[in-house]
Amino acid sequence: MDQTGVIERVRHIAAVVDDPAGDADVVTSGLVAIREARAWLDAQQAAMVSALRVIDSFPEHTLADTDRTSVGSAAKTTERSDTLGSTPKLAAALADGAITAGHVDAVTRAGKKLGAEKRGALLDRADALTDVARAGTVDEFARRIDNEARRLQESDGMDRLERQRRNVRARSWVDPDGMWKLLLTFDPLTGARIASRIDAVVEALFAEAVPEECPTDPIEKQRYLAAQATARLLLDDALADHTHDHSRTGHEADSVAGDAVPPPRSTRSTRPGAGRPEFVAVIDADAPGGFGPVAEFSIPVEIPARVLAELGGGADIHAVVVRNGVVLHAPGELDLGRTTRLANRAQRRALRGLYRGCAIPGCTVGYDRCKLHHIIFWRHGGRTDLDNLLPVCSMHHGRIHNDDWIIELGPHRELTLRLPDGSVRTSPPPGRRQPAA
Repeated sequence: MDQTGVIERVRHIAAVVDDPAGDADVVTSGLVAIREARAWLDAQQAAMVSALRVIDSFPEHTLADTDRTSVGSAAKTTERSDTLGSTPKLAAALADGAITAGHVDAVTRAGKKLGAEKRGALLDRADALTDVARAGTVDEFARRIDNEARRLQESDGMDRLERQRRNVRARSWVDPDGMWKLLLTFDPLTGARIASRIDAVVEALFAEAVPEECPTDPIEKQRYLAAQATARLLLDDALADHTHDHSRTGHEADSVAGDAVPPPRSTRSTRPGAGRPEFVAVIDADAPGGFGPVAEFSIPVEIPARVLAELGGGADIHAVVVRNGVVLHAPGELDLGRTTRLANRAQRRALRGLYRGCAIPGCTVGYDRCKLHHIIFWRHGGRTDLDNLLPVCSMHHGRIHNDDWIIELGPHRELTLRLPDGSVRTSPPPGRRQPAA
């Protein structure tokens, strides 16, 4: 689609909006024109992002600024640009308005599950299936691409069950209502064992009576009881005792580009309270309004005082006092020197008091998904001390190690990020109540 075609579609859209005439066909034609114009714009954006990556060491940040979105959302746009760069037929179809950005994103998602060699093969197949993308919806094309990815995995002789076991995943998040959610994906054999165990616990706990708040609808009732049984299984002390003190914020600190050291094998913990939930009460001595310190629990919803009192008897609660980017008090040993490369629980608690998530300006990845990075690399003599540790997400951790990003911290953890192209990004002292820079 050339510029004339885009202009024609914009004029048609404006004409339909000005005078839809109550005709469904006319409105539908306007919606099609919007889809085609949007696809053309997405194609131009991908081309600009490709050019930006040559001249900008942190294109995601620039793109986030121009799009008024997050760095994470901008990263998805750069991934789409990469995919289009390897699939010229799909890129041409997007520019023609024949497919959508969703078709391209389906290829990107499928490719992430493959190794580099097989990802390249998948991109070649996806490009050859451009006519399929033109004729189908995003969901239909995504299913086809997923099938192609599975065929690539099977073509190397990998047994299906082995492939399924490699695809085991766990993901947790908090929804807008404050409900903590857990999504688990297992191979069928493991899944059957877990389902049988849940059924057995449901039978043992609720054979004679169910909780008063249990739904009456048969389907919702079974889902509720299964959730209660799963919680009982996960919180059982016999299982929880297998936790160990080296489970990091995300994983072990500095696991990229030569700093990787395998974490110790999980051993049965003898520490008090193993398996108990842990909450960090952040006391901000610089609370706005001049009303004194304010305690903030790292729980994403308001919890009544009565419930907090109950938590106190069944949870480990630690207080961290912070002021203007400095930890004034946190329990435990915060400076480990060169005795270990792995951060301890006390250091992770202290940094949680300062940071809601990744310290890189504009990034919205939460703290629990971050790694603790040595600002002076461990392999360069860096120490595992609190003032040498910084929470960063996996993507930016890789950029720091592999793309020559240089990070400096001021006395109040003011962050300066120096990029290879000479540009500099800065952010003020971290604060849990201020938005990300």
